[in-house]
Amino acid sequence: MPKRIYVGNLPFTATESEIRTLFEEYGTVREVNMITDRETGRFRGFGFIEMDDEEADTAISKMDGVEFGGRALRVNEARERPGGRQLQ
Repeated sequence: MPKRIYVGNLPFTATESEIRTLFEEYGTVREVNMITDRETGRFRGFGFIEMDDEEADTAISKMDGVEFGGRALRVNEARERPGGRQLQ
């Protein structure tokens, strides 16, 4: 079953391709969703990745705190926000 992963503290210059490549080392990345500002369209520095359960757990444990683009990534399992939206 797929699991959603929160990835935070990404550099604002990060691309979907770069993020996918980072996480593909731990398994198949089903989806990358980079969050943008509604008004400006600029990337907000965080997003969500969908991977299979075991692969996601491995990616979370291996990638949390890893430096990417001069920033230490925050990686953990995404939690549901009240109202059905994802929350880190």
